[in-house]
Amino acid sequence: MNHRTVLSAALLGCSLLCNPALHARLTRIVVEKREAPAFKGQSFGKAGAYETLSGRYYGELDPKDPHNAIITDLQFAPRNARGMVDYSATFSLSRPVDPAHASGVLFYSVPNRGNGAPAGSEEGHISVVSGWQGDVILKPGMQTITVPVAKNPDGSSITGPVFERFINMKPGATTLEIGIAPYVALTYQRPVTLDTSKASLSRRASSTALPVAIASEAWAFADCTQTAFPGTPDPSKICAKEGFDPAYEYELVFTAKDPLVLGIGFAATRDLNSFLRYAEKDDAGTANPVAKQIRWALSKGSSQSGNFIRTFLHLGFNQDEAGRIVWDGVNPHIAARQLALNFRFAVGGGAAGLYEPGSEAVLWWSDYPDAARHRPAAGMLDRCTLTKTCPKIIETFGALEFWYLRESPNLVGTDAKADIPLPANVRRYFFPGTTHGGGRGGFTSAVPAPPNGCVLPANPNPETETMNALTVALVDWVTKGTEPPPSRYPRLDRGELVPATKAAMGFPTIPATPSPERLVNLVADHDYGSEFRYADLSGVITREPPAVKQYLPTLVPKVDADGNDVGGVPSVLREAPLGSYLGWNPTASGFDKGKQCTLSGGYIPFTKTKTERLAAGDPRPSLEERYGDHAGYVAAVRKAAEQAVKDRFLLRKDADRLIALAADSDVLANK
Repeated sequence: MNHRTVLSAALLGCSLLCNPALHARLTRIVVEKREAPAFKGQSFGKAGAYETLSGRYYGELDPKDPHNAIITDLQFAPRNARGMVDYSATFSLSRPVDPAHASGVLFYSVPNRGNGAPAGSEEGHISVVSGWQGDVILKPGMQTITVPVAKNPDGSSITGPVFERFINMKPGATTLEIGIAPYVALTYQRPVTLDTSKASLSRRASSTALPVAIASEAWAFADCTQTAFPGTPDPSKICAKEGFDPAYEYELVFTAKDPLVLGIGFAATRDLNSFLRYAEKDDAGTANPVAKQIRWALSKGSSQSGNFIRTFLHLGFNQDEAGRIVWDGVNPHIAARQLALNFRFAVGGGAAGLYEPGSEAVLWWSDYPDAARHRPAAGMLDRCTLTKTCPKIIETFGALEFWYLRESPNLVGTDAKADIPLPANVRRYFFPGTTHGGGRGGFTSAVPAPPNGCVLPANPNPETETMNALTVALVDWVTKGTEPPPSRYPRLDRGELVPATKAAMGFPTIPATPSPERLVNLVADHDYGSEFRYADLSGVITREPPAVKQYLPTLVPKVDADGNDVGGVPSVLREAPLGSYLGWNPTASGFDKGKQCTLSGGYIPFTKTKTERLAAGDPRPSLEERYGDHAGYVAAVRKAAEQAVKDRFLLRKDADRLIALAADSDVLANK
């Protein structure tokens, strides 16, 4: 039985057996705070003033309902008197004070690691955020969700292996916190026992060196900050008798207990959006605060939040339990992977570090046979295609996503032999030469400081203005049927995607600057054990750390003579460049010295004059040679802005603002 047949059978079974009266749903919504007018009284054009409503909503899920069957460990969650699994989450929404000014569009913004707030808009869109990530340490103002702990049927704890990696600790550190990382702080994943002979701690001097075990009596699950080794017992910390050397990487593996059912975050988001869109009131009779005001629902998310959208669609959550579509349009931005949320002991706030899951799943919109990993043809839209609940999709990403977040297989698969076609409901736009989320923008000859821990100055190339235009395009596509601009992204058949070497890219030799060689974060084919459902990034990991079976071809964009990416949708600054805008940047020091500086791109400015260029041996023409003088630079900005407006990648108001900024800039102003 093939992949589509299995999905069809499951969905048919639901249509025949699911009783609509028993649909799990949002059961209660409680508004705890109302602020009117919101946003310090700001008026948003024709929409006028906004108000915000914040509170908590409650829901329940039926583990027997096929709509929920994909949620890992839901069957092991405690049940209420109706046999359902309870959860609750925070929410906040903003709406025009005058309902007559509402546009009919609900825009759900996926919070990133709990951070998110609703916004106002001149169009009158209703803006919503809510909690979905149940493993983060709570802070005031965060959006959160409370999900149950999975237990064995006899009430005993479910256990499983957990892997932790520690790098770049402070010199002299004796104690490290478990679950505290650059992008996430966890509330769970604690050892079953403090007996270190039942766990392992090792260290290694480089990512290619073999790990060397540290004797169990030389470290402890404890806090040694106030008391000498073996310290005060603490399941949330480890300490070492000889301390931790920042020249090494440390790897901890232990058996954890009591996993949270984190996949409920997808269902909770589905049910809140469905309630706001379709319901009039909750089970207690409380009115839906935006009842009958929603004609279209859309979602957007960046980075981790964009990965959430991709996985939400892939796992079938864009169909609610009554069979209706949830979101009509989505924009996953700078999201190259799937979200590592729906498996036992998941870490939903990870990134793309060593051994982290995320690229194991289906990564492409159309069906593609993943022969390199011995998997049948599949695509992220298979489930919503069968239920006719696929949204219109605008996918956006920049250069950094190729270099660190493993964007390559999304476009050309795991063998990198051909471009994977896009479905008719998907548009893809690449922002050449941008860091993760884009830079500060503006026009200045001043050189930014390097990002923390990086070698090169921060990349200023922005994404904001292009995203403004594409957000309008997505809304118009959904509400008016207006087709967005054609997709623009680097393609293999045009020679725009190449191996990540200086020679293949065509990157120029620029004196006193680093090379892109060996900086790309390769796509690894991991072995997490036989109970892990790789294509869906679900199930149970039984092997930690995972074995790396192979490294897959990982391509990056080709560049021009300046070292700037070719293809895609360039910003105005990229079209009137002041330097080379890079999706890569080496790490300056520490264990990862010389590797990609995680989510930071770099910048190599042009010299001002030809004389300076020749003295430096820089092959790239100077600003003077390119633009002549200040007026010439402003003319270049104006030309780029007008073309972007014509192509519908820049709004008129943003174009006028950018031209004015260029006119007021210091670029060649004193020549």
